[in-house]
Amino acid sequence: MNESMTYSVSEAAHILGIGKGLLYRLVNEREIPALKLGNKRVVIPKTAISQMIQSAFVQQERN
Repeated sequence: MNESMTYSVSEAAHILGIGKGLLYRLVNEREIPALKLGNKRVVIPKTAISQMIQSAFVQQERN
């Protein structure tokens, strides 16, 4: 079993329902943790996406 621990920017954007441009902006503003691999490749830890989604659900339940 060789499951990746990260999403590509395209995958993460799709999961969050946002565009890649917005995701890159959130990464640059350090709103979403990311790893830069080499000169261009950026990946997002799956745990970061899971935590964002769980946090959003908690905030919705409070409102």
